[in-house]
Amino acid sequence: MFAAWEYKPFMGRNWPSILWLTAMHIGAVASLFFASRPNLIAASILYFVTGCLGITMTYHRLLAHRSYALAKPLERFFVTCGALAMEGGPIKWSGQHRMHHSNPDTEQDPHNSYRGFWHCHMAWMFKYRPQFDSRPKILRFTRDIHCDGYYRWLDTPQGQFLPQICLASLLFAIGGLGMVLWGVCLRMVLVYHGTWCVNSATHFFGYRNYATSDRSRNTWWVALITFGEGWHNNHHAFQWACEAGHKWWELDVTFMMISILNRMGLVTKLRSFRDLPNRT
Repeated sequence: MFAAWEYKPFMGRNWPSILWLTAMHIGAVASLFFASRPNLIAASILYFVTGCLGITMTYHRLLAHRSYALAKPLERFFVTCGALAMEGGPIKWSGQHRMHHSNPDTEQDPHNSYRGFWHCHMAWMFKYRPQFDSRPKILRFTRDIHCDGYYRWLDTPQGQFLPQICLASLLFAIGGLGMVLWGVCLRMVLVYHGTWCVNSATHFFGYRNYATSDRSRNTWWVALITFGEGWHNNHHAFQWACEAGHKWWELDVTFMMISILNRMGLVTKLRSFRDLPNRT
């Protein structure tokens, strides 16, 4: 989760991630005692901003796969939205995702689904493994991203926490503790489990449009909660494509957002699955 590359694990465990995730889940449960319409609205908006615009559109399809291009100032803005999801900095996130695609569902995959649902859903983050977490290994997969100094900063603990503290302070000023718990803790936990379902559920449940060598599946309910990422078999077949939904019924909200930005002249170099070689 956190890209504290100089962190030395105690007993092989990634304690910063374990403690952080525990705290956020406790905060998410506590948020239920502060239910209100303003808090729900704040959490919903931030779920979309951090989950769709930040993680799926930018961390995933832009940085990890270079499915399209954005002007650097706009790219950095959306990357910051992704950092607010607290799934780690853009360099480590992209590096480990590229590891996943280079050898999916093997021992070279950080969240190899053959090790079980619990492992690929979240347990893979609890143990420090140098072959996936060490600085040299991450850099090997992310030299194109590592050259950006701002992204290097976002990969540090300071880069992860300071934007979140600013957001939490704003939410507290607007709606008090309840809005912080909804807009930070509950929203973050929902984004976490949505992202993790792409690693887990879409390798166990659903149908396949393409005969890929991995276990990827298209899972409709994961696509709904992750703005189109649940069409995972499509994605593994054409990992560089900006679209994840390939059939007319496969709703892909993330691609809709990319298309809107493209019509506005803000997105260029779109890479469509119709123009790319199939990875199967």
